[in-house]
Amino acid sequence: LPFSAAANLRPGAEQKVVFITARVHPGETPSSFVCQGIIDFLVSHHPIAKVLRDHLVFKIAPMLNPDGVYLGNYRCSLMGFDLNRHWANPSPWAHPTLHGVKELIIDMYNNPKINLEFYIDIHAHSTMMNGFMYGNIFEDEERFQRQAVFPKLLCQNAEDFSYSSTSFNRDAVKAGTGRRFLGGLLNDTSYCYTLEVSFYSYILGGTASAVPYTEEAYMKLGRNVARTFLDYYKLNSLVEGQLAPTPKTR
Repeated sequence: LPFSAAANLRPGAEQKVVFITARVHPGETPSSFVCQGIIDFLVSHHPIAKVLRDHLVFKIAPMLNPDGVYLGNYRCSLMGFDLNRHWANPSPWAHPTLHGVKELIIDMYNNPKINLEFYIDIHAHSTMMNGFMYGNIFEDEERFQRQAVFPKLLCQNAEDFSYSSTSFNRDAVKAGTGRRFLGGLLNDTSYCYTLEVSFYSYILGGTASAVPYTEEAYMKLGRNVARTFLDYYKLNSLVEGQLAPTPKTR
């Protein structure tokens, strides 16, 4: 679908786009709960959500592999493809969801009125604990440092997110992933991440105890991802008057 002007933005506002995808691997069910948390928060009446809607455009594709989910596959699509290895050249016949999302992203990228600032692909991890991110490696040290800002802010907002587990790499095996391919395609003002969350538990900071994840905890991580854009874009002053003074929530 062609990208149209976002009705939620203030007239004349710059169109800054955050593009979020999830469930490219059908067995990674926690990614859907995290994505649901993001969506529920963004459409809520919460003052932070209203400020985010006034300043940013969120494009969300919550399920990139619906046929694989329907069939109960763990990793592949109906035709046996690991879709997260085919971003470089997706086929409209064999990988239709990837092809459509990639076309939309490229259309936005080529539109001078739009700044595609974030791409986040949500996954679940079967061996690691906590939530964490994968990012890209760049030769430009300043760009590399800027890329670390969002996960550092998310770590401050979410008790289950681990910056120490977050890593930046250019593993050749991952070249066909959304994060790697779009990180090479988009310019240096765009940030591309894979957001991972454990299938089972997170470790609270300063303790050794594992807290089992629940559906609500996954959705809470999603809400905290959304809230972190308030910190990233320094919009906090716009909501401070609307929120009663409370201790910093996680």
